[in-house]
Parts: sequence; C-alpha cells; structure tokens
Amino acid sequence: MKFRVDRDVLAEAVTWTARTLPTRPPAPVLAGVRIEADLDGTLSLSSFDYEVSARSEIAADVSEAGTVLVSGRLLAEISRALPAKPVDVVVDGTKVVVTCGASRFTLLTMPVEDYPALPAMPDVSGTVGGDELTNAVAQVSVAASRDDTLPLLTGVRMEIDGENITLLATDRYRLALRELTWNPSSPSFSSVALVRARTLTDVAKSLGSSSTVNVALSTGAGVDLIGFEAGGRHTTSQLVDGDYPPVRRLFPDETPIHAVVPTGALIDAAKRVALVAERNTPIRLTFSDGQVVLDAGQGDDAQASEALEAVLVGEEISVAFNPQFLLDGLGALGTDFVRMGFTHPNKPVEFTGQGSLDGEATSSYRYLLVPIRFAG
Repeated sequence: MKFRVDRDVLAEAVTWTARTLPTRPPAPVLAGVRIEADLDGTLSLSSFDYEVSARSEIAADVSEAGTVLVSGRLLAEISRALPAKPVDVVVDGTKVVVTCGASRFTLLTMPVEDYPALPAMPDVSGTVGGDELTNAVAQVSVAASRDDTLPLLTGVRMEIDGENITLLATDRYRLALRELTWNPSSPSFSSVALVRARTLTDVAKSLGSSSTVNVALSTGAGVDLIGFEAGGRHTTSQLVDGDYPPVRRLFPDETPIHAVVPTGALIDAAKRVALVAERNTPIRLTFSDGQVVLDAGQGDDAQASEALEAVLVGEEISVAFNPQFLLDGLGALGTDFVRMGFTHPNKPVEFTGQGSLDGEATSSYRYLLVPIRFAG
C-alpha cells in the first residue's frame, strides 16, 4: 500500500475515526484504525469496538492499493504533530512508514485479518438539520445518567412519529424532553430507539457542523442499530436493550404556581451562592411577590444570599435544588427567561423557556427537576 495525502485532511480523519477507540480494548486489534486505500483515490479509515463503529472517507493520491491496521491513537498523535506538508504512507513488510517533510515515523502493523467486520450501515430513515440535532442532544443529554450500573438510564430515548422526533433522558433526579422535526424517508415512519447518551453527544458534536445528517435505523431481526452519516463520515451504534421507564407521565398536567426569572441573572446568582454550598447541600429559592431570594449554607458554615427580580403567579413558595442540576437545566434552556412551574414544594419543578417576561412558555424543551427536602 502506498499513498500521499494532505496533512490536515489526514489528521482530521484519523482523529475523528480514532475518537471512540476504547482505552482498554477487549482485544488488542480493537485499538487499531483500519486503513484501506483504493486506486480510485479513496482512503477509508475505520474503527470498531463491537458497540460503536466509525468510518471516514477522504481523497488521496493512491499509487498502490491495500489494507493495513495500525494503532489508532498513536497515528492520530503523529498526524497532528506532522509539519504542514504532504504525507507519504508506505507499507514495508510488517511496518508502516509515514514520511512528511523531514519527519519520518515507523509504526508496527497489527494483524488486519483478525479485525472484525464493521456492521453495515442501515438504510437511511430520514434527515435532520445538523444544528438542530446538536442543540437538541445537548439539551437532553444533561439529564442522562452517568452510572453504568443502570445502563437503561445512560441512554437517550428517541421516539419517532412521522415528522416528529422526541428525545427523552433521565437519571431519576431530573428529566429532560426535547421535541424537534426532521424529514423522514416515509411520512408514516415510526420507531423507538434507546441510544447511549455518550454516543449521541459525540455524534452530534462531530457531525453537527454539516447542514444535514442522515439518520439510519435498523430495528428488525438481528442486532438493533442506529447509524449517522454526514460529509463522508459514518457512525453506527448498537441500541441499548431494555424497557425504558414511562417517564412522560411525570410532567404535570398543570402548574397552579409559576415564576418567571431572567435566565442569565439566575444562572449568575446561582453560581455565586453555590460557592458556599458544600458537597450534597442545596441552594434554596424562596419566591415571593416581585422577587426570588437564593441562599445556601446555614448554622456556623459559610452562608450566601442574593435577591433577584421575579414575577410570581400564585402563592409564595420555597424550594431547594442540587446546585449543579439547577445550573444544568438553566444552561440548557437557551432562552432569555425561565418559567418555573410548581405544584407543591416537594414535587418536581418544571422548567421551560420564555422569550420575554410576559410571553408564552415554549414547549419544545422541558426540564423537570426533583427538589431536595430541607428543614424549616
């Protein structure tokens, strides 16, 4: 195998393909990136860990076709460090020689015949805007669990019904829901998929710069897969198996009490007050006519308090939240004002966005946060 390729093109492709490589691969070959050079000028790079696969195709000047498997992370580090000149790659027996300007590296190859076949990309089910996908996934994934002992809750549930997609995630303490539209391959397309939040976040960040992203779902016989493709880059992932809890019903039908606060001001105040909130201690929010008072700390500990203007509809109410969970939800809203809907001081609080102080709440994104009980 022998080819020449632009340094920046190679570095970007290798880095993207190697990004999902496991730190402790179940088999040594799974630490590798498979490189296949075709005489038609196509260079394909792929990685696979039995759950997530990635494949990137770039143009190269190929003089000898072939396939080779090398350490993905090492090749990524080398390609990023090379000078800004064309890169020549040649296979010499059991070694790969990478030359760029005055730089020369020799890498050992891995047995390519031991490398597993990548899963086939399912048929495209529809397309979604890259920016829309990126924003929606970022808003929902904040609520997904990081606890791998509860694999179901580390996923984001995708509910697809025609042109509508609903994303849901929960870690039992908060719940996020985002609705968006896409262009399905069939107007009657309907499916449900549970995708690992880490994978979905990575895909949204790495492919979201494209104007459109192809989404492919395979939920028939065999292994259930989801695939994403944009700009010559393909990613597939096995879906999480299991029955997701019926979390939609947790959202209240109505909230007799609600408050509206400027989002940015509330975020800044919460960050300041949280400085004295020790680990696992909450921030308290006390709503009264025309204001909300944030405070943290008590007794002989450090204390902080800050008052903000707020509009309150209904009776006065006090709630307490995990500071980080509160900030996660506020940061995900992306609106100038936040509307907080209450049913009871100890019941989950619904966060939605508003464009103005007296405007209507937007319904495409909803964040439900369980308050922390506090004395007094």
